[in-house]
Amino acid sequence: MYKHLFGPVPSRRLGMSLGIDLIPKKVCSLNCVYCEVGKTTDLTIDRLEYVKYESVITELERFMGNNPKIDYFTFSGSGEPTLNSRIGDVLKFIKEKYPKIKTAILTNGTLLYDKNLRKELLAADVILPSLDAASRDVFRKINRPSKKLNIEAHIQGLVDLRKEYKGEIWLEIFLLKGYNDTKEELKLLKETILRIKPDIVQLNTLDRPGTRHDLIPLTKMEMHAIVDLWELPNIEIIASPDKRSCIESYNGDIETAIMETIARRPCTLDDLHNFLGIHSNEINKYLGNLESSDIIETVNLERGVFYELKHK
Repeated sequence: MYKHLFGPVPSRRLGMSLGIDLIPKKVCSLNCVYCEVGKTTDLTIDRLEYVKYESVITELERFMGNNPKIDYFTFSGSGEPTLNSRIGDVLKFIKEKYPKIKTAILTNGTLLYDKNLRKELLAADVILPSLDAASRDVFRKINRPSKKLNIEAHIQGLVDLRKEYKGEIWLEIFLLKGYNDTKEELKLLKETILRIKPDIVQLNTLDRPGTRHDLIPLTKMEMHAIVDLWELPNIEIIASPDKRSCIESYNGDIETAIMETIARRPCTLDDLHNFLGIHSNEINKYLGNLESSDIIETVNLERGVFYELKHK
């Protein structure tokens, strides 16, 4: 049982990805309306050693002692990983100890205005920051940031990262109907993308329940219309969750355990985490596939979003 590692998860972008979680649930600089992990309980920009370096290294050495087949070490998890003040030290250890395995940083990008943080991340092979808005009002509406953050610093941090960082930047933009899909915001987003100069732009939309019940994803047609509107050479739409089961790291035993658990009674994500002892991020990957395959469905109750087998 690992406290700070999860997976390898069936990642849509990184293949066999071992997750490294350096933040307690849910410490973050944003409280995004669409977050599948849940509402932010500690909205902060304070960088602290939330998870001890020694604990992470001990788990990594134990896990890697079994010679697992993985493609990436991925810094992600229950909150914003760059809030951990020793993320650079963990990254340095991995690059020295396991140089043949690539490293990826999944981040909301809001702290990249900090030049010291940018320096800590330079050794990573891929950085995957988010940018869901280019205007102040939309930033506040969709990302609900800490009061100490602003969209101008967020964007400038990404621009500065591109100037300093030699690895790949895959910029993810999460689109929601009625939030950031207006012509004005899409125009501003394109202009901002051209300033940042990412290697890849990845468009995403809702496929898991967020923190609000009234969220509407964009259709495939609407997503492709934005691709056509922007006319960028490096833009793609992230694969749908039903493609995950084709990834080699997809574990049918975990999927079966989830189905058997919710067959007994409907469960929230936290319930499944507590019952199965599997990290919430990992469970979410399988829930997405089961829901898109029309096997399970969600029900919104007072305690949150519950998952149950779909009655046919």
